[in-house]
Amino acid sequence: MPNFLVHIFNTLKQYDLLLALVFILAYWLLKRFISTTVINLAQVKSVATTRTMFIIRCFNIFSFILLFATYIIVSGIGYGNFTIFISSLVTVFGVAFIAQWSILSNITASFLIFFVFPYRIGDSIIVADGDDIEGKILEIKMFHTLIKHPSGNLIAYPNSLLLQKSVTKVLKKNSPRTERPR
Repeated sequence: MPNFLVHIFNTLKQYDLLLALVFILAYWLLKRFISTTVINLAQVKSVATTRTMFIIRCFNIFSFILLFATYIIVSGIGYGNFTIFISSLVTVFGVAFIAQWSILSNITASFLIFFVFPYRIGDSIIVADGDDIEGKILEIKMFHTLIKHPSGNLIAYPNSLLLQKSVTKVLKKNSPRTERPR
């Protein structure tokens, strides 16, 4: 780390309240940046408001944890004790998520679908699954995507499978032009 940053952090360590205010300001700025970025992306991709708010909430929680951990380390509260605490939490969550791997994969797929999936809500798709999975995308939730089948049935298809299978976007055929008699 450059010497001037070390000097700044050492000075801020003496003033814990000032250091806390700096991190609160950094969190507030990061939160605003994340919110505007995700909202703009959601508008471009025509994503539902509830889904957008969920993604923003997840990013805000992650950034809070990251900044809080950085504050704990920089303020000198105890790097060793803090790392033991964090590693214990990661171990507990790791065991819980491995036990529920399919749930974790669906949540991860939900984020990938939000950012990189080329289809939007309202598009008609066919999933190459062999089980007649086709229809119009109604909503993309945390664990599954709701697809309305042409027969009217509602299909809840797991997000992880949606990323693993080949998905075809059904383009609407142009209706034939009827020629007017002259």
